Amino acid sequence: MTQADLTTSAPSHPADPAVGRGRRLVLPAVSLAGAALFALSTHLVNPEVPGRWPTCPWLLLTGTYCPGCGTLRATHALTEGDLFTALQRNPLTVFSYVVLAIGFGRWVRRLWRGEPRELIAPAWSLYLLFWAILAFWVLRNVPGLGFLGPGT
Repeated sequence: MTQADLTTSAPSHPADPAVGRGRRLVLPAVSLAGAALFALSTHLVNPEVPGRWPTCPWLLLTGTYCPGCGTLRATHALTEGDLFTALQRNPLTVFSYVVLAIGFGRWVRRLWRGEPRELIAPAWSLYLLFWAILAFWVLRNVPGLGFLGPGT
């Protein structure tokens, strides 16, 4: 095949972003279904009732709260429409759900439009996330900062 054959066989117009749109949205649809299943399970099986969900392994072993302690109860409160209780149970979870929802919307929009893959988050934001989780973990176990604990 010659160079002339290669240049004439290539399409001269950009690809239609609508082509293959349904196939591109399979992964977001599965992700959304998984998140909905998690929310539904925490809504139906109330984690506020002792014994319905397993105890946090970190709390069981150390007696201190991990960054995720209270996530099930915060999710349950959100499915009940009780933002105040959700913030009492785990404020980091509520904040994380907002960030995840925005990121999910941007991801779906990019896939819908057929835009090329882009960097999800700059490196500095991942370092910031790491240090924020670590600080939350430490601060929620400091006496006097009980409002950061999962509440009862």
